Amino acid sequence: MNYTFQFGPVFEAWPLLLRGTWMTIQLSFLAMVLGLLIAVVCAWGKTAGPRPLRWVINIYIELIRNTPFLVQLFFFFFALPAIGVRWSPYTAALVAMTVNLGAYATEIVRAGIESIPKGQIEAGLALNLSRAETFRFIVLKPALRAIYPALTSQFILLMLASSVVSVISANDLTSVAANLQSETFRSFEIYIVVTGIYLLLTLLFSYAFRLIFQRTLNYPGGR
Repeated sequence: MNYTFQFGPVFEAWPLLLRGTWMTIQLSFLAMVLGLLIAVVCAWGKTAGPRPLRWVINIYIELIRNTPFLVQLFFFFFALPAIGVRWSPYTAALVAMTVNLGAYATEIVRAGIESIPKGQIEAGLALNLSRAETFRFIVLKPALRAIYPALTSQFILLMLASSVVSVISANDLTSVAANLQSETFRSFEIYIVVTGIYLLLTLLFSYAFRLIFQRTLNYPGGR
C-alpha cells in the first residue's frame, strides 16, 4: 500500500467544514422541535380526535413511513415548483425532515399516551382540570418520560439522515465534504474527518438529550 495520507487540505478547509456542521445542527434541531410538535398534535388526534381527523392522520403516517426519505425530499424541492411552490434548498430540506420525523414520532408519542392509565385521566378531570390541562400535565409528561429513549433514538436517526439533503445542494456537512472531495481528490481523508464529526455530533446530541431528561422529566418537580 503506497497511499500517502495528506490531511493538510482537509484541515485547511476547516471553516467550510465548520459551516457545514453548523448547518447540519441547525437543520436537525429545528426539524426535531417542529417534528415533535407535529407528532404531539397528530398523536392527540389519533387518540382523541374525530374519525375523519384520524383517517387523515393515518394517511399521512402511512404515506411518509412507506416511502423513501429521498423521494420525499425530491417531492418538496423538485415536484412542488411545478405547481408554483418554490423553496430554497434549506427550506425544502427542513420541511422534508420535519414532515418525515412527524410521521415516525407520532406513533411513538401515541404509544406513550395510550400507556397512561385511564384512571389518571379521570382523576385529573375530577380535580376540575380542563382537558387541555389534563393532557399537558397528566398525560403528556408521563408519556414523554416513558417514550423518551425511543424518541431520542429517532432524533439521532434524523440527524444522521440529514446527510441526504446534500443531493439538493443544501450546504450541510455532507455537501461540503463532497465539494471538498471534488477539489482536493482526498476522499479517504475527507470522509475519515466527516465520519468523526458525525460521531461527535451523535455523542453531543445524546448527551444533550440525557441532560434534558434529567432536568425536565426525571426530577421530582417534573413528575
